[in-house]
Amino acid sequence: MDSGTLFILISGLWGLAMIVNFVDAIRLCYAIERRSGLGSKTGLPAYANIWGVAMNRGVAQDDETQELRRQMNRRLLIILGGFVFFAMYIYLTRGAG
Repeated sequence: MDSGTLFILISGLWGLAMIVNFVDAIRLCYAIERRSGLGSKTGLPAYANIWGVAMNRGVAQDDETQELRRQMNRRLLIILGGFVFFAMYIYLTRGAG
């Protein structure tokens, strides 16, 4: 397999993994906002305050909600690690091929 094909394959898998983790983090954020009484009061979809929830601003302090917040923060750290991995991959393979 040549380096161009390998790069496309790794880029596609990386992108898919990042999207899946981000969507999962958003779903956890909606669950946290619902448990904390934040977000849309009308029941219609609204923007998730993912950064406020990650920083524990206005979030309910019960154990279950905090565990959901920790899970969401883990997803965000996985995304950060994925970007670091991809940047290293690009740096290490930029002269190959």
